[in-house]
Amino acid sequence: MEMFKTLNTESPKGASAQQPKSVEKVKCLIIGSGPAGFTAAIYASRANLNPVMYEGLQPGGQLTTTTEVENFPGYPKGVTGPEMMEDLKEQAIRFGTDVRWGLATAVEFGGESHKVTIDGINVIEADTIIIATGAEAQYLGLPDEKKYAGSGVSACATCDGFFYRGKDVAVVGGGDTACEEAIYLAGLCRKVYLIVRRDQLRASKVMQDRVFRAANIEILWKHQTKGLTGQGVVEGVVLMKNSGEAGEEEVNVPIDGFFLAIGHVPNSGIFKPQIETDEVGYIKTIGSSSLTNIPGVFACGDVMDPDYKQAVTAAGSGCKAAIDAERYLSEKH
Repeated sequence: MEMFKTLNTESPKGASAQQPKSVEKVKCLIIGSGPAGFTAAIYASRANLNPVMYEGLQPGGQLTTTTEVENFPGYPKGVTGPEMMEDLKEQAIRFGTDVRWGLATAVEFGGESHKVTIDGINVIEADTIIIATGAEAQYLGLPDEKKYAGSGVSACATCDGFFYRGKDVAVVGGGDTACEEAIYLAGLCRKVYLIVRRDQLRASKVMQDRVFRAANIEILWKHQTKGLTGQGVVEGVVLMKNSGEAGEEEVNVPIDGFFLAIGHVPNSGIFKPQIETDEVGYIKTIGSSSLTNIPGVFACGDVMDPDYKQAVTAAGSGCKAAIDAERYLSEKH
């Protein structure tokens, strides 16, 4: 799955020598698209906040690289990721959202309003800001990951595991996420190979025990992924066992699906150190709300969600962010 990069901390080439062309004032600025951003836009528009949205480098977010979505309510026959995001975008525009292409390159939070520089040139001064910049799944960096994207390679077992019922799959990783993904897939698939680079798991003891108890999970210790094979779709994984050690050998394992579970990186870098985040970079919100430590700045979607990372939960948090923003403005006036 392609990375979702909404923000770029570097100004476009030559932009540093330019002065801001204008300062535009808005009630609500939404940074980033995707299920969270577009849902926030729908609710903010209906609350007469006249939101302006900047979509970022990948309009629609990670779902635009997903071939089939079958677990989002309202699509009984399933829908492609790009089609679903176009539906959400159309709905947001219908209610009055001003959707624009552009990158947030600098932010200045504080006071009665907040400033965001777009493409290193134009400044938006907003009463409220909703951050919906998402997170990126980490990949191994192999060319085959892109070659088979949407054709056997996935970074979300909960999203795509259903398509591999009764088949053989592999999960890469040794932490809690990898173990959780392997256990989930074990309930659907005939065989799950857990590819672990070391000779032990990094996961918590309880997660390790669950993996060890699963009869159809086989752990491939001290294996590293070299590549994938298949005619159009993934049909096998090429592994290097005991890489750099005695007994090193190449191993070919037939599989139908290849799942990466080596972590995510939230797209929050540009907001630090003004916005509080956890040690990984997920934006911290107050209680069950979308409020951040900065009044008037709200966060929703995968950029603040280290646990679920689902389109439907992202959409729900986008709803909360818009409602929180409307309440914030109402209390100010």
